[in-house]
Amino acid sequence: MTLPGVVYLIINNYIPMYGVILAFKNLNYVQGIWGSPFIGFDNFKFLFNSPDAFLITRNTIAYNIAFILVNLILALLTALLINEIKDKFVARFYQSTFLLPHIISMVVVAYLVYSFLNTDSGLVNRQIVKWFGTDAISWYTESKYWPYVLVIVNAWKNVGYLSIIYFAAIIGIDKEYYEAATIDGASKWRQMTRITLPLISPVIIVMTLLAISSIMRSDFGLFYQVPMNSGPLLPTTNTIDTFVYRAMVGFGDIGMSAAAGLYQSVVCFFLILGANLLVRRISKQDALF
Repeated sequence: MTLPGVVYLIINNYIPMYGVILAFKNLNYVQGIWGSPFIGFDNFKFLFNSPDAFLITRNTIAYNIAFILVNLILALLTALLINEIKDKFVARFYQSTFLLPHIISMVVVAYLVYSFLNTDSGLVNRQIVKWFGTDAISWYTESKYWPYVLVIVNAWKNVGYLSIIYFAAIIGIDKEYYEAATIDGASKWRQMTRITLPLISPVIIVMTLLAISSIMRSDFGLFYQVPMNSGPLLPTTNTIDTFVYRAMVGFGDIGMSAAAGLYQSVVCFFLILGANLLVRRISKQDALF
């Protein structure tokens, strides 16, 4: 039964690791991968010597930390709310509203966001901004708003998916715990903090560790397509992935792209090891390994 999954893992995850050697080569298409000259760490120098190296690294890590915290809080609150309501209509409406952006392409999400933020005809400028009596905002030329926009769009895309996982964990808790707590006079708040959250903490830890494992990577669609690749927004929307893509388009440098991917993977590997070690010291049974 595990054979198809193992085969898929080998084909999709392990065989492509052969391409890591490109990070240390100056690829010549005629000579091929093995015949291309070996240049050591020159591809990494190109990445780290870029004037944008600090900016893109800061943006990538800072956004992912914000995404992890905001999505965790909103997903837990939503799951707890749905658990209290437990109404089929509300649950179905909630799933269709929050899961849709997670399922459909980020290209569609980008145009949905554009329909809200378009300077001339966007819903925000035509309706919401007028309520506050302020002038229309040029969303795609003013970078100061985009840290908030990106966090909101990311939450809209992922909170529904995460909260269903937490909701599934909550409904798996034995109801006798709550019955006993009610008999003892425990309020809803105490039931939530003393029963619900502690019992689903292993799921919370696993999901958080998985998120930390990708903290050096960014959602390309979110940071490239949603801001419409607008130049004035680069200080707040440029990440390692979008920087590599622009470098590929501009220079066609596959070696630098491979170096950036290897750099991200190595850093993520040590981050997940460190985070798992921290969890293991606090609660050994909740660690991934």
